[in-house]
Amino acid sequence: MRPFLLLSTRPEDDAALGERESFLRFTGLSEDDLVWLRLERTPLPEIDLDDYSGILLGGSPFNSGERHKSDLQVRVEADLARLLDAVVPRDFPFFGACYGVGTMGLYVGGVVDTQYSEPVSAVMVTVTPDGRADPLLEGVPEQFAAYVGHKEALSAVPPGAVLLATAPSCPVQMFRLGQNLYATQFHPELDEASIVERIHVYAHHGYFPPDTRDAVIDAVRGAPVGSAHLLLEAFVRRYARD
Repeated sequence: MRPFLLLSTRPEDDAALGERESFLRFTGLSEDDLVWLRLERTPLPEIDLDDYSGILLGGSPFNSGERHKSDLQVRVEADLARLLDAVVPRDFPFFGACYGVGTMGLYVGGVVDTQYSEPVSAVMVTVTPDGRADPLLEGVPEQFAAYVGHKEALSAVPPGAVLLATAPSCPVQMFRLGQNLYATQFHPELDEASIVERIHVYAHHGYFPPDTRDAVIDAVRGAPVGSAHLLLEAFVRRYARD
């Protein structure tokens, strides 16, 4: 099988390693079948899409709509835009989690702002009629719990996209472009252990007051987020190729 490519942008080693482990666990891929690139460490090399079955983009402490960006963020965003220049016209299999919504949404002319930010929590996501017809959501309940935590979000479905899942707290929870390009605002790769680890890593990054960290952890424990994990398994099952 041609491997999948996982792109990470997290400068924090614990968070980056944890993200990779989560994607391995819930895609069902072996380490040999998941090529991992940390874009915050090295620029994106030239990518031959024919070498891969699909691309996964993890979350990030970067905010796509930030006015004042570091040189690192500017470079990472340029790398991703260059990649999307190849991915989008080809409708190449792509799945972006959280950061992927803003990255893909902005690329096609969407608007990202702070109107629909969500605190670190588990929310109930509802699959839309279009989502019920999408192969990645086959077998997923019409409503399911998923972990979120973000300071910005798309204010509306981006041009040309199909809304697949929504929630009252943030209407654009999942969309598809073309037939093979997906993005979720929620984190399908997170289970309880991994979100608790991430809460510790990002306790001083403005997602919540640091002195409420333990209360935030208590609030996310026990959420039945297993259905969200099915999306990653379905993505791999649909796009794995020899």
